Amino acid sequence: MGAHAAWLVRASASNLIFTFFIFLSSAVISCGEGDANALLKFKESLVNTAALSNWDPSKTPCNGSRANWNGVLCSNGHIWGLRLENMGLSGFIDLDSLARLPYLRTFSFMNNDFTSPLPDMKKLGKLKSFFMSNNRFSGEIPDDTFAGMRSLKKVYLAHNNFTGKIPSSLASLPKLLQMRLDGNHFEGQIPEFQQKGLRIVNLSNNKLEGPIPQNLQKQNASFFSGNKNLCGPPLAQCEAARKTEAPTDTKPLKIALIILAILLGLVLLVAVIIIVIFIVRRRMNQTELLRQQSSLGNQCNTPTPRTQLPPAATIEHVKSTRKVDSMKLSFVNKERDTFDLQDLLKASAEVLGSGRCGASYKTLIMSGEALVVKRFKQMNKVGREEFHEHMRRIGRLNHPNLLPLVAYYYRRDEKLLICDFVENGSLASHLHGNHNAEKPALDWPTRLKIVKGVARGLLYLHNELPTLALPHGHLKSSNVLLDRSYQPLLMDYTLAQVINTEYTHHLLVAYKSPDFLKHGQLTRKADVWSLGIIILEILTGNFPTFYLTQGNTNDVELMAWVKSIARENSEVFDEEMRNTTNSQAEMRKLLKIGLACCEESVESRWEMKEVVEKIEEVNIVDDDQRTCSSPFDSVLSAIPT
Repeated sequence: MGAHAAWLVRASASNLIFTFFIFLSSAVISCGEGDANALLKFKESLVNTAALSNWDPSKTPCNGSRANWNGVLCSNGHIWGLRLENMGLSGFIDLDSLARLPYLRTFSFMNNDFTSPLPDMKKLGKLKSFFMSNNRFSGEIPDDTFAGMRSLKKVYLAHNNFTGKIPSSLASLPKLLQMRLDGNHFEGQIPEFQQKGLRIVNLSNNKLEGPIPQNLQKQNASFFSGNKNLCGPPLAQCEAARKTEAPTDTKPLKIALIILAILLGLVLLVAVIIIVIFIVRRRMNQTELLRQQSSLGNQCNTPTPRTQLPPAATIEHVKSTRKVDSMKLSFVNKERDTFDLQDLLKASAEVLGSGRCGASYKTLIMSGEALVVKRFKQMNKVGREEFHEHMRRIGRLNHPNLLPLVAYYYRRDEKLLICDFVENGSLASHLHGNHNAEKPALDWPTRLKIVKGVARGLLYLHNELPTLALPHGHLKSSNVLLDRSYQPLLMDYTLAQVINTEYTHHLLVAYKSPDFLKHGQLTRKADVWSLGIIILEILTGNFPTFYLTQGNTNDVELMAWVKSIARENSEVFDEEMRNTTNSQAEMRKLLKIGLACCEESVESRWEMKEVVEKIEEVNIVDDDQRTCSSPFDSVLSAIPT
């Protein structure tokens, strides 16, 4: 009997241990679904997921810091971000699935087609930034949507269809730095934002009213434009404040203002005289240098046609009055001979130009290499890691029609990009500069060669940088250099990622496209539009003057230039092209391609791949050598001119 009881005790203990292990195993399985399962669950809530076709359950999303799945950002084997931009996604955003990613800190769903209300963002309490601009989100945002998100720094909800009041929980986010709510239908008064570190608060083009809170009064006035009933600094004074001002005798005040104006006028006059004397003396000392003037084509900058560049100078100007705290340059190509910043500062240099983006200098270092150093003004808000990562990404690009980056220099208030000097100058200088025996006008075969090279380089950028809305973003004739054999080299590409956002629409060409001017949105087809402008400029020899206008140009003026070329058709070709009598058919074919690239409607405009395919079919052949029609002729004939 005792033995039987002992056996029962042992059996019960064995069953208990077995049951415990079964429970522990099921717990491990239920808790170990992992990042991959969370993302696949999230994908089920989306529609039109062709761009996410490589989200393969048999592969892990991350391999160290390298992503195996499209749009996934990895760090040390963990998912810290999602960048699902320009993918045509719709459906709804399943935050419950994303909440199962413990290291997720940022995501971007910009330029898609989401139409649902904004999800309850406080489910992702550790999020640092999110970007949902340029969708069709709608409805009111509940007041507590962002409650408790103490790490949130960047909120981008611009150009959607949100209504109602701005949620007050946004105003209580302690670390908020940037917020874009422009282009919606928000109404009511602006909450009292108290954050001291606020840099950008864009509330333009809504239905807001009342006084602007004191903490936002130092923001740019354009951030509040398009709100009919907003008032107070930096906009006009509120009507109520004007009415409450006590009436006073204004005569003494007017007299005091007149006296002050006279004194200020005298001070300004003296200052002008001193400046004029200084300039005259300086120019007298630089008579020889002033003879060495440059035409339009400078490198890494954009002067206007037939203007003259500043005289030679020393790159010591880069150093300014501040002490350079580090002489270390970062090289993106390990095969290049290295040098340091001190080598550049010691070398004599020539100022190539100074424009809106910054100043450019040509310098000759001790090894005999001719380099161009470009100093940027509007990159001071780019973080160190963000800047380094973007430069390394540029350094990995390799194509015969891209001007490679040699090295760069980062400092919080100083950014330098260094590239090789290309002696033959820019496309703009060859099209619009003075021509002579040493610098003849470009003939038709050379112009076609340049167009093909530009198109190939642009297609390469679009293929290699699939997640960027603007793979180039600043394509124009003065940003196309020509080597000795007239092969084009694109430069100043991908600047939109590192230039301060409040300046991009003033500085970059893509923001002058009809996409942005009419709808405030940018797609990759903005680069196609810029390519079309270059094609028309090359064929006509006419400079698109609307590029010279700072800020947003008039879209009527913009399209008028394109439509005038379409009306004139074959009469528009540059008369400086010689020996092209028998190439008129091919020139007309390229002209129609350029016009197709400049379609005002984004939907009607060709894709980059299609444009390059059509350009490759243009040849240098005589009319009488064409024995049969090309299948592309029927496509071209359908394009309205």
